[in-house]
Amino acid sequence: MQELPAEHAILRIMARPSDVNAQGDIFGGWLMSQVDIAGSIVATRHVKGRVVTVSANNFHFIRPVFVSDVVSIYGQIQKVGTSSILIDIAVYIERKAEGDVLVEKVADAEFVYVNIDKQGNPKPIKPS
Repeated sequence: MQELPAEHAILRIMARPSDVNAQGDIFGGWLMSQVDIAGSIVATRHVKGRVVTVSANNFHFIRPVFVSDVVSIYGQIQKVGTSSILIDIAVYIERKAEGDVLVEKVADAEFVYVNIDKQGNPKPIKPS
């Protein structure tokens, strides 16, 4: 049986009935928005300032997410550029199944954020 990663989740949320698509699964756009929020938390903590999302790359929906699944999003910095930061993200669910809890990886992606100033212009990331 799969287990959740050892590190702490950046974001944990329960999928709700209001988040479903026409087929009754959780809408992929909802999951993407949660991943973007989680990635921006990692990027914001690193730059200690404002960031904007500039791209979502290689977003893979591996398994469906269902109502009442607990979605846990994990992220880590892959690369820091002059003003941009690449975050590698993995998404897992916990689902009650026949008296047990099923853990599955349901998605992964890479998101790129850019550090910005108060006017919204890119600014260099200070070395940490």
